Amino acid sequence: MRVAFIATAIAACAASLPALAAEAQIADFARHSQFRDIKISPDGDYLAANAVVDGKAVLSLIKLDDMKGVNLRPRERGEVAEFWWVAPHRVFYSVAERFSALEMPGLTGEIYAVNADGKGKELLIGHRANLDWVSADIVRPLYTKDNKVLIAKYHWNGSADGTFPIASFMDATTGSTTDVAIAPIRNATFVADNQGQVRFAHATAPDQKLRVFYREKNGADWELLFNEAKGDPPVKPLRFDRDDKNVYFDCEGEKHVGGLCRWNVATRKLTTLWSGDEAGVDELVPSFDRRDAVAIRSMPGRTATTLIDKNARESKLLVSLMPEFPGEDVTITSSTTDGSKVVFLVSSDRNSGQFFLYDAAAGKATFLFARRPWIKPEEMAAMQPVSLKARDGLALHGYLTRPPGRDEAKNLPLVVFVHGGPYGIRDRWEFDPEVQMLANRGYAVLQVNYRGSGGYGEAFVHAGFREWGARMQDDVTDATRWVVEQGIADPKRICIFGGSYGGYAALEGAVKEPDLYRCAVGYVGVYDLRLMYTRGDIPQSMYGENYLKMVLGEDESVLWDRSPIAHVDRIKSKVMLIVGGEDKRVPPIQGEHLHAALDKAHIAHEWLYQRTEGHGFYDEDNRADLMTRIATFIDGAIGAKAETAPSG
Repeated sequence: MRVAFIATAIAACAASLPALAAEAQIADFARHSQFRDIKISPDGDYLAANAVVDGKAVLSLIKLDDMKGVNLRPRERGEVAEFWWVAPHRVFYSVAERFSALEMPGLTGEIYAVNADGKGKELLIGHRANLDWVSADIVRPLYTKDNKVLIAKYHWNGSADGTFPIASFMDATTGSTTDVAIAPIRNATFVADNQGQVRFAHATAPDQKLRVFYREKNGADWELLFNEAKGDPPVKPLRFDRDDKNVYFDCEGEKHVGGLCRWNVATRKLTTLWSGDEAGVDELVPSFDRRDAVAIRSMPGRTATTLIDKNARESKLLVSLMPEFPGEDVTITSSTTDGSKVVFLVSSDRNSGQFFLYDAAAGKATFLFARRPWIKPEEMAAMQPVSLKARDGLALHGYLTRPPGRDEAKNLPLVVFVHGGPYGIRDRWEFDPEVQMLANRGYAVLQVNYRGSGGYGEAFVHAGFREWGARMQDDVTDATRWVVEQGIADPKRICIFGGSYGGYAALEGAVKEPDLYRCAVGYVGVYDLRLMYTRGDIPQSMYGENYLKMVLGEDESVLWDRSPIAHVDRIKSKVMLIVGGEDKRVPPIQGEHLHAALDKAHIAHEWLYQRTEGHGFYDEDNRADLMTRIATFIDGAIGAKAETAPSG
């Protein structure tokens, strides 16, 4: 297959974007992606994209034959979140606003519709469109027929524990709805078959156990099919196959690290279709007509694609594209219904993403645009997947990034970058702005998926329960010492940095390993575990309370002993604390109390309080200032000029 590169970005958005920088500076790493996603219309006449203009995501609609189009901007505080082609020339999209609880803007629960030419824009459902308080979302996989779209409605009842969703068909033009199912459990996710019959509803109950309900068709009674509380396996339905005779389930697999199972509708037997060796299913690759799955994507180290049907057109296309982009990940993001035109994304650890359009008739792929055109992939650093054993023998996986062009370098200054979550979240082989910024400044960067991280099976997640400051922290320490033992890191020049749980781990690392880390950066972190039960948005529901009891435990003496604030006298490293004034997930009191405790102990430290940010900085200027101050702080602790500085 011949790949042609056409040097034109999407005309509808290009004029609104600032000029590209000559070289990557810290501000370039702080910028949001210029384009986040792109989807082609079912008939191939249009493209839709969420493009970032003036720091906010808009919906861009582009006619393919001339690459001209329009940008649709939500309200002043809003951004376009997700979007779906629901008809050849009709798009649904959701809106997000900055609510401060999380780093990214949160969904408002509203669904808008617009024609492909930018006309006919309407708010179809949401609290601004209805007299009652209701939010909505698309039921996935997307089902559309006869101008009807299957959605899930959530009526706000004032309960922090959520509501019972209602599955409805919505008219794509008028927004009128017809209800077809009420979930038998709060906060359920629906799964429909290829005829639009809502057959599954699943959710994690307040006892933190998964329930999966099933029914034969619309109008039939729900029955409890799998109940983790009764010893059933924790499996989730993902989608039906083409003839609706089987259902793909996310399951543990034979090695209990994740797999794909097939549930037969007639026999009700669950059989393993694929088992991961090290990691489970990331996602299923759908067929062009969206009625089946053709491949499995997983990430044991780098991204891996396993074909379910090797003879499928989609599989053959993937097989033909991959050799054209060696060392990169190739994934199909959208296609026309007949597969004549396909949009695919090429990305990697150094490439944040480039979109292409494949034309089956011409047999070639044409470049559309890059997510971050100001970043040059060839100048970025490579992430090397690594594996090691924790002190108790548990297998750990992660990534080591060395400065660009220094892939074999030894005795480097090291930053241990700990991900947040902590449960169910993982570090991934992908472009990471913080990692690349640090590598660009000459640091090796270590990321470890400590026990509790996602992607490696339920047992691995559960192994992290009640292990804050204990085995989870030991995993980070063991990985750090492993890099030193390999000769890669200079043992006298190591810093630890992380956000949310990662901020906790950074300061707990400074407490537990005072001679290992020269500096610790806590970004919107938790520093007093006891406050998790009384402050923030998690303990405001029965679900949240039970979650905390499960993952933290209730022994206050243990919680206090494992809190960094309880042992500031042990800290020898330099410390930097970063707090968002509007953070509802980890309220500012966490950082403020540690700030005061450090002052009381006469421990000098850097303090960054950004009043308008939440659980992670989002504004581009604030992010640039954040990265600059972190880089300056780390430079002062383990940079070239700090090499001979005394420890502590």
